[in-house]
Amino acid sequence: MATSKASTEATNKTSGRAYPGTFLTLEGPEGAGKTTQVKLLSSKLEALGIPHLITRDPGGTPLGKQIRRILLAPGGSVSPMAELLLYQADRAQHVHELIMPALMEGKLVICDRYTDSTIAYQGFGRGIDMKIITELNNISTQGLKPELTILFDLESEKGLGRLHPGGHDRLEREAIEFHHKVRNGYLSLVQEEPKRFAVIDATKALSAVQEDLRRIILERFSDRYQLASLL
Repeated sequence: MATSKASTEATNKTSGRAYPGTFLTLEGPEGAGKTTQVKLLSSKLEALGIPHLITRDPGGTPLGKQIRRILLAPGGSVSPMAELLLYQADRAQHVHELIMPALMEGKLVICDRYTDSTIAYQGFGRGIDMKIITELNNISTQGLKPELTILFDLESEKGLGRLHPGGHDRLEREAIEFHHKVRNGYLSLVQEEPKRFAVIDATKALSAVQEDLRRIILERFSDRYQLASLL
């Protein structure tokens, strides 16, 4: 494992990153299957002995869990701006307490949702000024951006149809028009930053999606963490 860390640190010096770890994020509309896929991926990384952190936004820290309950409580009343600021408060604590320390330890950090969710949901979905969102994203993350973002894409109707009836949280219960805006927002982000994004067809079989996920990570970070056995 020491050899792997040394190799990662050497790569870091040439790539210009301010930390020895690797940061990637997973994004997608409701029902895309991100949570299931990241659990499968974590089991594989654990078996390979690759130092990693799996976390989520919101809810990665004790404070974040409390904020998550407020944000997603069914029937809760949260204004669009309050919603935006709560996500940013969660993210500021998340980066400070969990994500950056793990990156400084050289870990592979995989975050289920991050700043792109805010752009898609609060920007495209709610219609909040993108300049405000961009500025707040930069403040809450201290400018920390993922090297790779993997979008699990599927049509809104299919994603919502996968969810358990009656178990929908506050955002999942939004009108279908809202979810269309969110998905279109994600696709717009892919067009704006094609080098950072990779897109997976989330309508595929579970095993096929997992294979795509591992392949993308291996192709992008083949020189780190001894990932050759990921597939």
